[in-house]
Amino acid sequence: MTIRTAVKALAPYRFTPRPEPIKLDQNESPDDVPALLKQRVVRALSDVAWNRYPDLGPRALEARLAQRHGVAAEAVVVANGSNTLIQAITIVSALGRSVITVAPTFAVYSAQAHLLGAELVEVPLLPGFALPARELVAASAGRSGVLFLANPAAPTGNLFTESEMERLVEAVGPGLLVVIDEAYAEFAGKNLEAMAARHENVVVLRTFSKAFGLAGARVGYALAHPGVAEELRKALLPFSVGAWQTAVATALLDEQGLVTERVRHVLAERRRLSAALAALPGVEPFPSEANFILFRVADPAAWYHRLLAAGVVIRRQDHLPGAEGCLRVSVGTGPENDAFLAACEAAAGASGPLEGRDGTDTQR
Repeated sequence: MTIRTAVKALAPYRFTPRPEPIKLDQNESPDDVPALLKQRVVRALSDVAWNRYPDLGPRALEARLAQRHGVAAEAVVVANGSNTLIQAITIVSALGRSVITVAPTFAVYSAQAHLLGAELVEVPLLPGFALPARELVAASAGRSGVLFLANPAAPTGNLFTESEMERLVEAVGPGLLVVIDEAYAEFAGKNLEAMAARHENVVVLRTFSKAFGLAGARVGYALAHPGVAEELRKALLPFSVGAWQTAVATALLDEQGLVTERVRHVLAERRRLSAALAALPGVEPFPSEANFILFRVADPAAWYHRLLAAGVVIRRQDHLPGAEGCLRVSVGTGPENDAFLAACEAAAGASGPLEGRDGTDTQR
């Protein structure tokens, strides 16, 4: 076969959908887009010629986002999800070079490095999932390419401060493109988008999948120096953002009050979940600034399957370096969170392993 060796050696991204009714495993918004808003999007699409290609690039949406962030339209790049932007950034900056990141972190960074033949350098997070700034600077010495950092971090949920990120950018110098992936920024109440304006080699990524509740639409965007943004667009396929994606993202931008209220709900429920988990014997929840909570238990496999038996699906993370014994739960609706906590109370009081119905561990 004429398939590249690096591609054949790469394990595919795996996700096993579960039939359990309470789904708290993918860091999604717990609430769908309201029916009236969906109807508004459908009406807007009725005026669009479906037999015609969409705009080469979604420039109207980029202009709207530029206004939202107070930057030039040339500094915004909208794509078919932030994953697509991660791939495009790797193409334009890391081919034949290096992808540097931390571990554990979002798996797409390493996957794209392997797929595209870039050198992958993973630096372990420090105790408490702290930023290994000194080690990242050392790893960057003599290398060019991309440094990816999720902030708030995933899957750990903690937030790196602006001062430590600023020092890191200055220390690694202009030889690396520093990408700050802010998929969960709305839940942190803080962001580093101003760094993209101050530093030509900083790119900030955002998504509509989390706080906006549009995971099904696949819309993400980058804030970058206009010169970097121009190069980034070259790696994106033409006409890749469809009319529906543009219409629904624009509609949600008109509903900031709805988004703000949903974020407020997540923050309140996140506090409640963290406190309740901390009160359970043998459970260690970690501080989170995202819409999920990472927590450690003695037997994560048994916990995972006991929650499945109660109709609740969460995500195992215990296979990740530095996350041994850990599970991750997304913040859901109030009733969903109640069911999760009830299942946790039962799991904390139980003993002994419980195998899944098919005898396997999934959601790893």
